[in-house]
Amino acid sequence: MRGFQLSLNQTQKLRLQRALEQLESLSSKSNSNASVAVADTIPVNYEDGVLKGHGTLDLDGEVVATLCGVVERVNKLVYIRTLRARYKPETGDIIVGRVTEIAPKRWRLDINFSQDAVLMLSSMNLPDGIQRRRTAVDELNMRSIFEENDIVCAEVRGFQHDGSLHLQARSQKYGKLERGQVLTISPYLVKRRKQHLHYLEEFGVDLILGCNGFIWVGEHVEAKGILIEDQTDKAEQLNTKSSSSTFMSLEEQERTYTSLETRQNICRIANAVRVLANLGFSVTVEVIKETVNLSSSLNLDIHEMLGSEFYVLVAEGEATRKSMFTKKKG
Repeated sequence: MRGFQLSLNQTQKLRLQRALEQLESLSSKSNSNASVAVADTIPVNYEDGVLKGHGTLDLDGEVVATLCGVVERVNKLVYIRTLRARYKPETGDIIVGRVTEIAPKRWRLDINFSQDAVLMLSSMNLPDGIQRRRTAVDELNMRSIFEENDIVCAEVRGFQHDGSLHLQARSQKYGKLERGQVLTISPYLVKRRKQHLHYLEEFGVDLILGCNGFIWVGEHVEAKGILIEDQTDKAEQLNTKSSSSTFMSLEEQERTYTSLETRQNICRIANAVRVLANLGFSVTVEVIKETVNLSSSLNLDIHEMLGSEFYVLVAEGEATRKSMFTKKKG
C-alpha cells in the first residue's frame, strides 16, 4: 500500500492491520530461509566456491545482503532478487504496450520499460494472413494496422546487439486490443506463469496479465486477427463509399456494440485489479475471480468496490485463504 492513502475509521484500521500482520507472519514463515533484509548474513558453503552476484557483499569473511529480497542460487552464483523492482524483460514474456511512434518498417511501443520496444513489420502477421516478403505497399499501409495510442499485445522476442528490445506478434492471439481498458500496476505484482491470456467465460471478458505491469480487461474476441482484417476492410470501404450511404448498417452497429452487462463486468474486474494492486497483493486470475465474486455476493455496486470497507474485506479474505492453504500444505 506504499503511496496509497485510504480513509478508514478506527475499527477498519484495526481489522486491516490485523489482516496484514497475519499475512506478513504467514509469508515470513514460508520464506524464512529465502527472504533477507539489508545487512543479513547469507549462509554459503565456502568449500565449493562462491560467486557473489547482485545485491551481495563480502564483509569480514561473510556474504552479506545489500538489498531486501529473495536469495537466488544458480550453481555457484549467489544473488538477491528484489521484490519491488522495475520491469526486466525476458524472452517469451507476454506484454501489453501502447504504440507511441510509427517509424520505417517498425512501430515503437511503450511497455513500462526504461526504453521503448520495437515491433518490426516483419515480426507480425499481415492482414491477408499470407506468409510473404514485406513490400513497400505493406510499409505504406502500416497505419491501417496499428496507429499511435493503439493498445497491442505481443511477446518479447529478445534484445538486439544495439540494446533495443524487439517484440513479435506472429500468433493470432496477439495483435490490437479494442473495447476494453488498460490498467497500470507495479510489475512485481504479476508473476510469470505459463498462461497470461485468460478468457473469463462467465463474464464474457478477456483478461491479459502483462508481465510489464499493463493489465488489459476487454470484451472477448474469438480471433484477434479478424480485428486487423476488419480495420483494413473498413478503410477500403470508407474510401469507396458514396456520400449517400452516411449511416452504418444494423449489422455493423451490432458488431461494434458492447452490451451493458459486458461493460459492467469489465469495470468490475478492473476495480478488482485496482483493489488488489493497491493492497500490494499478487494479481492472479484466481484471486481476481474471488474478489469479483465477493463484490457480487455482497451486492455492491461497481463504484462501491473502491470503498474502504471492501478493501478491508479483501485483505481479510486473502489472510483467510493464505492460512487455509498453509494448513493444507503443512
